[in-house]
Amino acid sequence: MSVIPRPEYPRPQFVRAAWQCLNGTWQFERDPGDSGLERGLLDRELSGEVVVPFCPESELSGVGDPDFHPAVWYRRTVRVPEDWAGRRVLLHFQAVDHDATVWVDGVEAGRHRGGFTPFTCDLAAAADPAHTYTVVVRARDPRTGAQARGKQAVTYHGTGANYGRTTGIWQTVWCEPVPGTHLGRPRITPNVAASAFRVTVPVSAARAGHRVRVTVSDQAGAVTQAEARADLDLAAEVWLPLPADRVRLWSPEDPHLYDLRVDLLDGDGAEADTVADTVADTVADTAASYAGLRSIAIDGHAVLLNGEVRFQRLVLDQGYYPDGLMTAPTDEALRHDIELAVAAGFNGARLHQKVFEERYLYHADRAGFLVWGEFGDWGANTGGPAGDNQRPTASFVTQWLEAVERDYSHPSIVGWCPLNETWQRRHDRITVLDDVTLGMYLATKAADPTRPVVDASGYAHRVPGADVYDSHCYEQDPETFGRLMAGLADGRPFVNADPDGTAWSVPYLGQPYFCSEFGGIWWNPDARPGESSWGYGERPTSEREFQERFAGLTAVLLDDPLMFGYCYTQLTDVFQEQNGVYRFDRTSKLDVSRIRAAQRRPAAIERSSPGSVAG
Repeated sequence: MSVIPRPEYPRPQFVRAAWQCLNGTWQFERDPGDSGLERGLLDRELSGEVVVPFCPESELSGVGDPDFHPAVWYRRTVRVPEDWAGRRVLLHFQAVDHDATVWVDGVEAGRHRGGFTPFTCDLAAAADPAHTYTVVVRARDPRTGAQARGKQAVTYHGTGANYGRTTGIWQTVWCEPVPGTHLGRPRITPNVAASAFRVTVPVSAARAGHRVRVTVSDQAGAVTQAEARADLDLAAEVWLPLPADRVRLWSPEDPHLYDLRVDLLDGDGAEADTVADTVADTVADTAASYAGLRSIAIDGHAVLLNGEVRFQRLVLDQGYYPDGLMTAPTDEALRHDIELAVAAGFNGARLHQKVFEERYLYHADRAGFLVWGEFGDWGANTGGPAGDNQRPTASFVTQWLEAVERDYSHPSIVGWCPLNETWQRRHDRITVLDDVTLGMYLATKAADPTRPVVDASGYAHRVPGADVYDSHCYEQDPETFGRLMAGLADGRPFVNADPDGTAWSVPYLGQPYFCSEFGGIWWNPDARPGESSWGYGERPTSEREFQERFAGLTAVLLDDPLMFGYCYTQLTDVFQEQNGVYRFDRTSKLDVSRIRAAQRRPAAIERSSPGSVAG
């Protein structure tokens, strides 16, 4: 393949200058019986080809096989540049669904479980540019059992709110050289109260004399610089106060980003893995990053951004594409989805049932677009007896923590949602769902105490007093919807429950509340007779009826002085689920200016708070 697909740098908040993109044509072979290791697939050429980073179910992969793939194999050769000679080379996989094993030159280099998060193994401990490295990957993706699948269907055809599958490599594969002692990914914590950043930098195998230096810059040049010893702690912590005249907050109106440079210094003049000429403060490793200075807090029922009430007008974004499935066809497609949401009047999104590509967050950071990070936990419902049907495994916690660690430093993320719609009846026994929900909530709070966490979006809430409480309600009549939502004023908000009234969730305790899924209005003006198409409620008979229903439902939530936000379902149609503001191909199917106008007036919670910003 002459043109490398998705060639942009895949880790935009931790950038090294030297890297090699391994996207493009790889050898590929299906392994329907998962017997490939026994049959010698590790040691021979494979029978077909696939275009990485697109999954074999997608059109863009060149395979386009939507069937189930219990196991698939990949193979390619890698040559490294001459100037990487003698250096350690890391091999990165941004996402492989679901269980991956990697071999380099026939020797196992790493394993990883989970289809949404990145992992790394060694391509070479000391690179030899004259050597051709052979990389082989096996990905297993079972059809049954508890597994974090997100919206991937376990039936051949997508049905309801489940769609086509993604097996194997579906994000960028790449490699980079590093010294033996090198920087790990920095954790950047903004502190608006102190007008400062705290940058925590893990260092691999630091020795006496190593220090970490961080330089913060803006368009006018260097703002501040500080350093810390790297040999006293497993992670160096650098505190960076900003001069008063250079403080500029990140917000939707002004998504200002500071540039950061992180250097690993060796004061003895020896580079981290080689003996060099004695020069003070040798830079052994360096990386570029960026950060936004912003704060998130809770004040009663309101969620604050930079100390001001900010009503969150969110849209549900599922991140599917007709030709790439879970993989955006281009980097521009990721940015365009944010632009479409903003054009329709939304100021943020729930990134639904999927850990989005990190490049999406890069564009959200630059656009001032508010995001709730979510895990693709659907697949935990194993169909057991009522009250014990949800069986998330330990790997759900592992994968979710990997996602939080990857995305911690992105200013656009304003909340975390580890689980979604884990419907299960409550009774007098503690279940796996109770344990895992509490575990994921506590793990999230421990990993990131700076953002609010909802224990499970919609249901089943199992953590009393969690930061945020929410519900999902797809009532289509605005008047009835208003009556359902009205109980919040008396501390009795709408709470999802079993049809017979059996509780799914612990009681509401007065925390900030929002309706995190509503609308989903079924509208497809192009629908053909017999076409698989659905949305919520009765399909409007005209666009005028759609617009009136949208405005009426939205007004109920905007006019509630105790509601801190909402999330409308959804940004685009996705296959048979045709309730998007836009078509699946991202073209317009209605007057978006009217959707925008219905949302842009100040919300009641903004009007009632002196320190608020509408929009």
